Amino acid sequence: MTDAPPAPGTRGRVGALVAGVRPRQWSKNLLVLGAPLMAGRLDERDVLVNSLVAVVAYCLGASGVYLVNDALDVEADRRHPVKRLRPVASGDLGVRTAIACGAVLQVLAVGAALVSGLPLAAVVASYLVISLAYSLFLKHEPVLDIAVVASGFLLRAVAGGVASGIPLSQWFLLCASFGSLFMAAGKRYAEAHLDLAGSGRTRQSLVRYTTSYLRFVWTMSAGLLIIVYSLWAFEIDDEPGGSTLTVISIAPFVLAVLRYALAIDARTAGEPEDIALTDRVLQVLAATWLVTAAGAVYWGR
Repeated sequence: MTDAPPAPGTRGRVGALVAGVRPRQWSKNLLVLGAPLMAGRLDERDVLVNSLVAVVAYCLGASGVYLVNDALDVEADRRHPVKRLRPVASGDLGVRTAIACGAVLQVLAVGAALVSGLPLAAVVASYLVISLAYSLFLKHEPVLDIAVVASGFLLRAVAGGVASGIPLSQWFLLCASFGSLFMAAGKRYAEAHLDLAGSGRTRQSLVRYTTSYLRFVWTMSAGLLIIVYSLWAFEIDDEPGGSTLTVISIAPFVLAVLRYALAIDARTAGEPEDIALTDRVLQVLAATWLVTAAGAVYWGR
């Protein structure tokens, strides 16, 4: 699956711009709701409004990042078997237009975040600055490129708590960190195999990666993610008012991680949102985990 249409040259300027902002990838911004949901406060009006403001801010900011990144990567994308179909690489959207629209969207993102307050605006601005640094030079540095991709997922998770003034526990931050690293390393693993398949060098940093190293990173991250989540679940179960649902939630959580790892191993995890939106088994496991984990949090209030 890809955000790009099947063939270039068939879109108008508006259609090309819509494809360029990649609305399909907005699903990643639902990570913003993680902190208020697991804190048992998403049903509070102010928390819900601030969380939705953060989601909107990230949709605007991420789309702006995509446009600028595509403009800077236009020559490399034209050599990629899939990315060559993106609006800028295909010529349907001009480089200058992409940069201008991307800059406007990023300014709007910070402005939207200010509706919630300066803390959220600072988180969104940090995400945009890190993303720009990634587009310009960090994507060429092994290890750092994975860390930056992972930080994009992590900052989304942090934004939900910051927007609503919810303190983030050490367990939440650890789970978000290792989960982000797991997905980022899996993404690079898929790209590395695409290179080995003879599709052309897609990223300069991949020259210094081996598939065994990337497998080590995502395997290690998955293991730590499961351990940290399990420790959190047992700690919550032992607290006054705790529910055994948290311990039960470990089962669907582990199975969901293993299911996603299956996609990584099959080298189809290049776009995490595609897996999340198309893998029905993963969706069922995620829904089961959500019901048990969130149910335990709200039950124990």
